[in-house]
Amino acid sequence: MKVSRNWLQTYVNLAGRSADEISRAITFLGFEVESVHTTGAPALSSVFVGEVLTRDRHPNADKLSVCTVDVGPAHGVKTIVCGAQNYQVGDRVPVALPGAVLPGDFVIKQSKIRGHASDGMMCSGRELGVGEDHSGLLILSDRPELGRPINEVLPAGDVVFDIEITPNRPDCLSHLGIARELAAWFREPLRYPSVANDAVLFAEAPSRADLLGSVRVEAAEDCPLYQATIITGVRVGPSPAWLQERLTAVGLRPINNVVDVGNFVMLEYGQPLHAFDARKLGGAGIVVRRAAAGESLVTLDGKERALSPETLVIADQQRPVVVAGIMGGSHSGVDESTTDLVLEAACFRRQGIRATSRRLGLASDSSYRYERGVDPHGLAEASRRAVGLILETAGGRVAGPAYRVGGDKPWLREIVVTPAYINERLGFTIPSADMRAALESLELRIVREDRAEDGGERWTVRVPSWRDDLDRPIDLVEEVLRIFGTERIPATTVTGPGLAEDDDPVVEYQRRALRLLVGQDCHECVNYTLRSAAEVAGSASESLAPRLALANPFVEDQSHLRPTLIDGLVETLRLNRARGVSVTRLAEAGRVFRERDGQLLECVAVGFVLAEDPDSRTWLRRPAPDFYAARHLIEALASLAGLDLSRQIRPVAEGDRSWQAGHAATAGDLAHGWSASFGLLNVASLKTRAVTGRVYAGELVILPANLATPATRSRYRPFALFPAALRDVALVVGEAVPAADVRKAITKAARAAVGTAFALESVEIFDVYRGEGLPAGHKSLAFSLVFRAEDRTLTDEEVNRVFTAVQDALVSGHGYILRK
Repeated sequence: MKVSRNWLQTYVNLAGRSADEISRAITFLGFEVESVHTTGAPALSSVFVGEVLTRDRHPNADKLSVCTVDVGPAHGVKTIVCGAQNYQVGDRVPVALPGAVLPGDFVIKQSKIRGHASDGMMCSGRELGVGEDHSGLLILSDRPELGRPINEVLPAGDVVFDIEITPNRPDCLSHLGIARELAAWFREPLRYPSVANDAVLFAEAPSRADLLGSVRVEAAEDCPLYQATIITGVRVGPSPAWLQERLTAVGLRPINNVVDVGNFVMLEYGQPLHAFDARKLGGAGIVVRRAAAGESLVTLDGKERALSPETLVIADQQRPVVVAGIMGGSHSGVDESTTDLVLEAACFRRQGIRATSRRLGLASDSSYRYERGVDPHGLAEASRRAVGLILETAGGRVAGPAYRVGGDKPWLREIVVTPAYINERLGFTIPSADMRAALESLELRIVREDRAEDGGERWTVRVPSWRDDLDRPIDLVEEVLRIFGTERIPATTVTGPGLAEDDDPVVEYQRRALRLLVGQDCHECVNYTLRSAAEVAGSASESLAPRLALANPFVEDQSHLRPTLIDGLVETLRLNRARGVSVTRLAEAGRVFRERDGQLLECVAVGFVLAEDPDSRTWLRRPAPDFYAARHLIEALASLAGLDLSRQIRPVAEGDRSWQAGHAATAGDLAHGWSASFGLLNVASLKTRAVTGRVYAGELVILPANLATPATRSRYRPFALFPAALRDVALVVGEAVPAADVRKAITKAARAAVGTAFALESVEIFDVYRGEGLPAGHKSLAFSLVFRAEDRTLTDEEVNRVFTAVQDALVSGHGYILRK
C-alpha cells in the first residue's frame, strides 16, 4: 500500500522527520517498507525566477534564440541561448545560472553555443525534476517575484512509502492506521478528521423516497451491515487540487469529485464506499442478494462478468448493479450528468469476497480491504466523512430517508494483564510508566487497575474495535515491545540446557527410507501435499475424494489433500521426460491422507517409481525394472519399520484404477496400522497422463503411531560352520491358491516338526508348473527347504524324519497333493 507523507502530516506531526527516519519507524513497528519514492523538485541552488526581456533569432542557428533575461536585482540581466519555442517576451521562467547542479548531476556552465555566449539555462519541468514535460520551458504563470529561489516557488514535494501490510493488520490499510502507529512511535498526538454528526448532516433533510424507496438485505450472513445515504443536487466535475494531489501521490487517477471522495475516504479510513447515480437505479430500490443463474454484469473495467449463484451482488429492482465489495457496474456509475447520488457503505463477509474475487479473476482496492476485514464499528464515521466531503466538493444536500440494515454487534473486548507478566515474557524490565504510555499511545485504554494475587499491579485493558487481532495477554506484550523499541532490548548471553534427544521417529524413518532409496539410484523428490481435483479423483475412492477437498483452496490445481505419493512422482516423471531429462527412478517421503472407519487419517508414506527408458541411447542397457524389483524395495522399506510383508501379500483386485491387475500386489491394511502396494502401474491410466512405457512403483503407508516404537535392531549372527541339509517338495494346489499361502503353511509345519532340535533356515519357491499330468484347475508349486544345526552336521535320518512329518501335515492339514 502506498502512503503519502504529506497526507500523513494532516494527522500526525512529522515536521523535521526525514524519510529515512519515518521508514525506519515503520519497519520497527512491524511493517516492511518495500520502496520509498520522492516527488517534487530537489534542493536546487543557483536556480531563480527570471523574466524574458527580449528574444532574437540566433545568427548561426534557425531553431535557437538569443534572449536577455532579468534574474532580479541580485543577479542582473543575463544573455541566454535557448532552443525552446513555447515562451514569449514577458514570461517568467526558471533560470539556472552557472554553478547550478540540476537532477542527474548536470552542471550549468558559462559556454558558447554556435558561437554565441550563454550565461545559463532556462529550464523545463523535467530538467528541474518536477515532471516529465520536456517539450518546452516551465512557464511560471502566477508570476512570482524576480530573483526568488526556485524551491520557494515550486510546489512542495512529497515522499511516498510503499508498505507491505501484514494480513493480521487490516486497520493499517489506511492513512489513519499508519498515522496512528507513527503517532505512538514518535510520541505525538493523533489528529482525527473533523466529521459532522448525523444531526447536522440530516438537519431539515427533505424526503426523497422517489430516488430510493427501500433497501433490503436477503443475504444477511454475507452482508451483516448495509448503509445507504441519499444526496441530491450535486454537481459532478473535477476535484479540487488538494484532493487530486492526495490521490495522485499514491498512484490513483483522479476521475471526478464524487468518485475521488470515495477513493479518498477508503484510503483515509480503510472503509470502501460506492456511489450510485440514483436516477439509474431501476425501481428506486436496492436489494443485497445472491446472483441468479444466468445473470451477468458489465463492470467498470468494461468487461462482462458471468455471475454465479455464489456471487453476492447489489441489485436494483431489475438487475445487478455491483459485484458486492469488488467493483461497480458501468450502467449505474456516476458521470457528468449525475445530480442525485446514493452513497453505499457496507460490511461484507471476507471469505465470500475472497471467493468471488478469485472466481471472477477480478480484484480491486475495495476487495483487498474486504478480504482482510474492515471495522464495522467505523463504517458510520467513514460514511459521514464521505458525505461531508461530497457536500464540500460537489455541493448538494443530504436527503432522507437514511437506510441502515443490520447492525454492528456491540464491541467490548478487555484483556487483563500485569506489568510483571509483560516483563517476565520479555526477559528484561520495562518500567510500568513506559508500558502504560506504550499502550495508551495505541489507544489501548487501561480502564481498571487493581492488585494481583502477588500484590503487584494488574490492568484491565480495553481493546478498540479496529484491533481485532488483539485477544490475549501475550498480544499486549508484543504491543508494548513494538512501541518501546526492539532495538532497545538489552544485549545478553542466551543460555539453555543442552538436550541430547533423538529426532521424532517419523523423521528418523523417512530419513532412513530415503537414504535406502537414494542408494538404489533413486532421485529424491519433494512435491506439494495439495493436488488437483482431477488427479485425486483418479486415485481416491468416490467416498474419499470429496473428504480430501479444501473448503477454500488458494489455487485450482491445489484443491485436495493427496491420498498417495505415486501421482506426484508420475507427474514428475512426465515433466522431466517432456524436458528431455533422462530420469527413471524417483522417490519421495511425505504425508498422505487415507480413510479408516469413516475417519480421515494423516499417514506417513514412502513411495518410488521405476520406469523403463525407451529413448535411452547408452551402449549398455541396465536390466529393465520388474515386479520383483519393486517388491524388493518395498520389503526393504517395510523392514526399516519392523514390518514383514512376505506373509500378507495378495494380488490387487480386478479393475483397480491405479495398479495393473495381475502385475501388482498389496499387503497389510490400515486397520492394522499400515498398508503397502507395489508392482506395475495401470498402463491405461499412464497413457492418459502422457507417460509411455512400463512404470513399476511401490508405496508404503504407515500410521505415525506405528513408528513410535523403534524397529527391532538387527543382531549379529555368526556364519554357520556346519553344512545345510536340503529337501525339495512339490505340491499340487488349486490355481487360485497364492504361493505365499502355501509357503506360509510349509514354514509353519516345518517349524512344528523341527522343534528345538535344529533350525529351519529358509523356505523358497523355485518352480511353478501348469500342464499335462495335473488335474484341471490346478498347478504345481515346488519349494526348497533348508535345515541347519549350529553345533553339528545333520544326519539324513533326522532330516528325513522331520521332512516326512512336514509332508504328512501338508496333506492332512491342508489337502495339498504331493507330486512325485
